[in-house]
Amino acid sequence: MGYIVCMREVNLRRIDLNLLVVLEALLEERSVTRAAGRLGMSQPAVSRALSRLRKLLGDVLLAEGPSGYTLTPRAQEIRPTLHTTLSGVEAMLEANPFDPATATGQVRLLMLDLETAVLGPHLLARLAAEAPGLDLDIVSPGPAVFAALENDAVDAVVGVIDEAPTGIRRRRLYDDRFVTLMRAGHPAASRKLDLDGYLALGHIVVSVTGVGSAPVDIALARQNRRRRIRVRVPSFLAAVEIAARSDLIMTLPESLAQTAAGMGRFIALPPPLDLDSFTMSLLWHTRHQDEPRHLWLRRTIVDSATAGDRQHG
Repeated sequence: MGYIVCMREVNLRRIDLNLLVVLEALLEERSVTRAAGRLGMSQPAVSRALSRLRKLLGDVLLAEGPSGYTLTPRAQEIRPTLHTTLSGVEAMLEANPFDPATATGQVRLLMLDLETAVLGPHLLARLAAEAPGLDLDIVSPGPAVFAALENDAVDAVVGVIDEAPTGIRRRRLYDDRFVTLMRAGHPAASRKLDLDGYLALGHIVVSVTGVGSAPVDIALARQNRRRRIRVRVPSFLAAVEIAARSDLIMTLPESLAQTAAGMGRFIALPPPLDLDSFTMSLLWHTRHQDEPRHLWLRRTIVDSATAGDRQHG
């Protein structure tokens, strides 16, 4: 299918600017289904909007591949401009503009030490540059994550949460996958890690709540296999330190593994079993959807996640 457009003939008065909001969601989610959920629209409506956008911009924008949609070069080119444009429109329409440069107080986020290690440095750098009067308070997750948002105990949540109840908004931050981490100089580091070799080693497992099975153990159970878990800890960073000083290995998100591997103490290998990738998401309460301070905070978190994704990508 070909798309031909002459931009000199584009008449802004004849364009539904809501299409740009749909376009941003499509380019960020890379999925019609997820974009529809994010926007509160039906999938057919988003599909129709995508068809109109393709004709308007003269490009397919999202190309189907073996693992889902990918952005075309044209889509990658317009994405930063689109983000800046929509952010500017939001700022223009704010009835009570928020000025981060003069703001004071505290930002409270609920997330694991995993997300803190990946996002924290980028987020703190943005706060220091744009909102020096705001302090950051990271809260460890408990069993009542959604209640923390409902009760305004925290401003936002960052975590692996695929579904949210009514009243809670969610958007994708970045996709991640699992890798196996071991110390540099580990006896197993010099050879290919097959499943038997993987299971012969002692493992570290991070269990924040102490209940439920890890993705590795679920995948192994499908093959009627088990690993020996030598130690369980409630913290990813504690697990990393144990791995640095022993021959125990751990399977953890690649974003954190790359942060640890950057210290020169570790190597990261693909695990010898099929583990699904997962999505890190940002969640907030719908009553703060249009609040200027919260709009700025969410943009800052998204930009920080994008910076971390580029660094580790």
